[in-house]
Amino acid sequence: MNRLAGVTSPYLLQHADNPVDWWPWGSEAFEEAKRRDVPVLLSVGYSACHWCHVMAHESFEDETVATYLNAHFVPVKVDREERPDIDAVYMEAVQAATGHGGWPMTVFLTPDAEPFYFGTYFPPEARHGSPSFQQVLEGVVAAWTDRREEVAEVAERIVADLAGRSLVHGGDGVPGESEIAQALLGLTREYDEQHGGFGGAPKFPPSMVVEFLLRHYARTGSEGALQMAADTCSAMARGGIYDQLGGGFARYSVDRKWVVPHFEKMLYDNALLCRVYAHLWRTTGSDEARRIALETADFMVRELRTAEGGFASALDADSEDADGRHVEGAYYVWTPAQLREVLGEDDAAFAAAYFGVTEKGTFEEGASVLRLPGDTGPVDAARVADVRGRLLAAREERLRPGLDDKVVAAWNGLAIAALAETGAYFDRPDLVERATEAADLLVRVHLGEVARLARTSKDGQAGDNAGVLEDYGDVAEGFLTLAAVTGEGAWLEFAGFLLDIVLEQFTGEGGQLYDTAHDAEQLIRRPQDPTDSATPSGWTAAAGALLSYAAYTGSEAHRTAAEGALGVVKALGPRVPRFVGWGLAVAEALLDGPREVAVAGPVGGELHRTALLGRAPGAVVAAGEGPGAGAEFPLLVDRPPVGGEPTAYVCRHFVCDAPTTDAGELAAKLGG
Repeated sequence: MNRLAGVTSPYLLQHADNPVDWWPWGSEAFEEAKRRDVPVLLSVGYSACHWCHVMAHESFEDETVATYLNAHFVPVKVDREERPDIDAVYMEAVQAATGHGGWPMTVFLTPDAEPFYFGTYFPPEARHGSPSFQQVLEGVVAAWTDRREEVAEVAERIVADLAGRSLVHGGDGVPGESEIAQALLGLTREYDEQHGGFGGAPKFPPSMVVEFLLRHYARTGSEGALQMAADTCSAMARGGIYDQLGGGFARYSVDRKWVVPHFEKMLYDNALLCRVYAHLWRTTGSDEARRIALETADFMVRELRTAEGGFASALDADSEDADGRHVEGAYYVWTPAQLREVLGEDDAAFAAAYFGVTEKGTFEEGASVLRLPGDTGPVDAARVADVRGRLLAAREERLRPGLDDKVVAAWNGLAIAALAETGAYFDRPDLVERATEAADLLVRVHLGEVARLARTSKDGQAGDNAGVLEDYGDVAEGFLTLAAVTGEGAWLEFAGFLLDIVLEQFTGEGGQLYDTAHDAEQLIRRPQDPTDSATPSGWTAAAGALLSYAAYTGSEAHRTAAEGALGVVKALGPRVPRFVGWGLAVAEALLDGPREVAVAGPVGGELHRTALLGRAPGAVVAAGEGPGAGAEFPLLVDRPPVGGEPTAYVCRHFVCDAPTTDAGELAAKLGG
């Protein structure tokens, strides 16, 4: 056992039995490096990372490699999901130096935590122009021993370069129609008309861009925006990136046609996509969108929910196959022979045609990823359901992928928003209950007595790492959504508490935001990234939550902060729209108001449901009745029922429409 034995991160615990003498990140590791006068090997990854497992097996479990490592380095292991700040700072250095990045990330540091050599995955033997890991270690040791001044100069130059990258707010004023139009044009140019999505392989689910496109359509009626959103969602839903048996999405597709996924299933992808498909259904009424939203919600509850009521981070890409090999995708893929074994000849032939299973295979070793190729013509729905059920039952007998059961605050915020809205849209109160239970866990465990958000928890115990900006922004977004759905003003109050911390601890001059708090651990650079990648950036997540909270409460401070933060979207939207999708979606809400909807009537009643189903971008909804309703939501103050009937009030830009008691009229007011 090394020094990782006592940690809570599932990823770090995977390395607790390595012969490498790993240290967790902390001052003790760097003090040890200074005492021994050796460099630090920083290895960053996460539990569902396939190539992290490969490098661990090839190198970190090798006694010879470990002996050399231990003698010449202080090895430090970091879970990027627990410490996104450390990951962001050194990934920026890796990308600047090499032009690319990824995980596992391998960085060599001085004892002052300054980086001087970088890489990602290193193989055990030299191949394809890449040195072996042992060669890299020996080269670094030689440089450290014989060319120390050169190493120090490189490290100093890298740190100075990183420090010079500090971001201003990004532009003067908020994004307007011109910037939105340029962003839409840029997306159109990168759109894959044949297969949906944006760019080539590998292809990632563009959930936040789709949210922008749906909001843009709602505000402007742009059919082109809706078409890109709807066709992309349909292509993903029919592809191998979607689990056609159990629901839920894999991390990305290795090809541009969505056929073969990288099989890890992340909470954040599924939360974001669940919400996207629910919003697509709200916009178009698509039966497919409804099915995918509900199946994805059910997948999260069934396979990712923890005993404490939160949601686990991820399911691994790898699992054991029938021969006992630990391989990627083993749990999910099928051969024709496996279909015949479960279904018999006739149903196996039917399933092979329906799910695109071929003798040659679409994956490895003759296996195929299930998808819906769409060339089978009309099918018997009852037969499809029967076959799917039998295959799913047979798959349950396979060895399951590993579960990373830590609870990440930000990703649970995304899940809360998705489950609350999906439950409300489709009359599934159980999903709203699961969202509420996850929110309770965040308040009880992640906030606890310290009144600051912890990044993670495991088994009901908060971790040691402080929440970063995305935690505050995404959890506030989840709480605001839960307030809208349940009519419980306590969630609005909790969101306000978190957003006040954003204003106090994460906000700099001119509206710029930082990923870490003013009083957080000081790294070689304070991370600050406004671009959306796999999830909304902390910057854009906070901007959206600040804007919604201001609409609920009339707070000028929160509105001003939201507008200041959106300056960066004005700068980046026209240039890199694929990487600021949530920022563009928030900009659409700002351009539309956002609209404020107060329903003086019962929670769950017709007017409340109509308000929640309104397509106006970023509209906020408050519902309640009785004399105490105004205490729960400022929007309900002095908004009485008209003629004793439930009544809706719609306002935006400081102008209010006439109140209405008619659901159809309310729907028209919120149609975009």
